[in-house]
Amino acid sequence: MNVWDLIVVLMIMAVAGGMLLARRKQQLDIALFGALALVIALHGIIDSFRLQMVPAYAAALFLLIGLFLRLLNPSGNLSARNSSRPMAVWRKSLLALVVLALNSSSVFLSMLLPVFTMPEPSGSYGIGTIARHLTDESRDETHSEKPNEKRELMINVWYPVDKDQTKQTSMEHYPLEIGEAISLVFGIPKHIFSYVTQIPTHVVEGAALSAAEASYPIVLFSPGIRSTRFQSMTAIEELVSQGYIVVGIDHPYTSAKIEFPDGRSVLYEAEPEFQTPAELYNHNIKEVAIRAADASFVLDSLTVWNEKDPEQRFDGRLDLSRVGIFGHSYGGATTAETLAQDSRFKAGVSLEGGFWGDVALNGLTQPFMYMMTGDTAKSLDPANKKKVYVFFEEFADDLNSVMTKSTNDTYYMTVEPFIHQSFTDIALLSPKLFAKGVDPEHTVDITRSYVTAFFNQYLKNEPQQPLLAGPSPRYPEVIFDDTYTKKQQ
Repeated sequence: MNVWDLIVVLMIMAVAGGMLLARRKQQLDIALFGALALVIALHGIIDSFRLQMVPAYAAALFLLIGLFLRLLNPSGNLSARNSSRPMAVWRKSLLALVVLALNSSSVFLSMLLPVFTMPEPSGSYGIGTIARHLTDESRDETHSEKPNEKRELMINVWYPVDKDQTKQTSMEHYPLEIGEAISLVFGIPKHIFSYVTQIPTHVVEGAALSAAEASYPIVLFSPGIRSTRFQSMTAIEELVSQGYIVVGIDHPYTSAKIEFPDGRSVLYEAEPEFQTPAELYNHNIKEVAIRAADASFVLDSLTVWNEKDPEQRFDGRLDLSRVGIFGHSYGGATTAETLAQDSRFKAGVSLEGGFWGDVALNGLTQPFMYMMTGDTAKSLDPANKKKVYVFFEEFADDLNSVMTKSTNDTYYMTVEPFIHQSFTDIALLSPKLFAKGVDPEHTVDITRSYVTAFFNQYLKNEPQQPLLAGPSPRYPEVIFDDTYTKKQQ
């Protein structure tokens, strides 16, 4: 609970106590009514109303109505004066139970869905962002029924800014798209997560790119299916704070929801029912190829901006010789296939993605890191009959093919006790539901630390010992697999 939540809960308890225990006086009722109404109003104005606190608001309304009725009849009516003591005790007990139950519900919900504080990025840069709408005139939108409709993307570019600029404007807040994604992935009503828009990030919109370096390496980010480019803000912030330009891509029809500047929205399109695993596998090859083409098109656009940026922000400031990509789940599959298709990408990290396309046949020539949850790793064992939902029949063979055929450095780690979504920021959004007993800040720190270390080593040529050398006492949950982790030099 944040400070205002606590103030509201304590004020409700204090008002209920005054009504139940203090001798009835009109002046006291006026004071209690005014104090409670003022606290609720200030909570809404200074902080914000939110769904977790609805039971407490109901308790407050219940008390305010009771106080209002008492003020209308300050001396009490005849029936009240003649009521028996047992009846008066029963009414007071009922009031106490209702208020306590409603208040406790809000306390529980606020702990279940906390208004958390984003972990501080460790780097020296502040973080700026802009959103841009891109249209690839060379590709038709295969999911659209409109003839000749072109492939359109929404991206965010997060980039290093001088920290003093972040003090001159308010921070961006978590976007509502997070709720849309969680609703699709977990089947939870999206409105429950509307409160995330009250959580500040460390990002400011539109600030000037820092002049501390002549140019900056670039990392693209591809989210999971039914998710959003904002799903892993802790990892993005960490990379930018250490001097990377990060570009998050939303892929139409496989991302949760994309809103374009003209007001159009493109929603996730559920995949059709397939009769055989082979049909699903071939479908994934096609869809991941589209996403890989999205990534290449984004890099094409960055190349154009490096020559002449329409906003004159990135002219000559993008180091196109140092470009990486990472992604989660379907975004991890996008990462692997993008590396296989486009040699301009020099390194990549897949956070439990599949392998669909050329990469499964030929492996990679660029450095590659793969991180997987322990349960998914167990599912690869044919003797294990219990399979996680992200498992597919070809998973083990494809993973083996990629890791053995790749000709550059490869890393393969499993993480216990992560679930598939632990590679996102989900543990912060609800530790009790999704952190699995691990501190939520430690959970997101695992992902951001290994992703950043990998790109520091392979895009900045900064050796990352001992983190990439093997097991780390700081992250005992991360287990290196010696079979697939290999250095070529």
